[in-house]
Amino acid sequence: MAKLRPWPEKGQQIDPSIDSQTPHPDRLLHRCSQRYSTDRPRSTRADQPHLPPPHPAAHPTIQAILAERSLILAVLISSGVPARDRPDVEQQVLLGAWRSVERGMYRPDPSDEPRRALRAWIHGVAWRKVSHYVNSAYVRHVVLHAQPLGVLREPAGPSLEAQIEARADLEALAQLTPWQREMLLTVDRPESLVAFAKARGMNPYTAASRLRIAREALALKLRRRR
Repeated sequence: MAKLRPWPEKGQQIDPSIDSQTPHPDRLLHRCSQRYSTDRPRSTRADQPHLPPPHPAAHPTIQAILAERSLILAVLISSGVPARDRPDVEQQVLLGAWRSVERGMYRPDPSDEPRRALRAWIHGVAWRKVSHYVNSAYVRHVVLHAQPLGVLREPAGPSLEAQIEARADLEALAQLTPWQREMLLTVDRPESLVAFAKARGMNPYTAASRLRIAREALALKLRRRR
């Protein structure tokens, strides 16, 4: 830091020669102009190298995900999800996990045991879904009432009948054979049924026939449950 030296005419004056580390004000302005100069190239996110994913994408079957429903239920119970909302949150976890697999977001370490890696990943998906559920405005401001539908002025969200039907559809889907579930889930794929059949060495007409049989099996189970 610069020191003061006496100046008889004007009192005191800062002596910059005493401390050579103190920069001159003109030098400070020059440094600032260089730092914020518009001519200076700036690095952007596009200039940064794109790093590839650490591991290749894996595609477990839907039956492998459904087999871990007990793990999902354990996460819901330990997180404090009430029994009345567990089927809905479980459905969100299953659909979210399957759609993430379809988008290629499941990338486990090949050196890990397959089921252990899948369970750890599903645990993370369930934890995130439960976190969204707990922090949602619906849950934070929920008020229990004996006749909740009579309090609402207008329908808000899915009706009670639609929620019950969605739960029945999920239970009926879990009771189908693996190939029937796979054919029904092709409807949610971005690719067409013809592309799905060609990728698996299947005749497109055979795939269409199997999809029709799977739909009939699902409709039969739904009629029996109702």
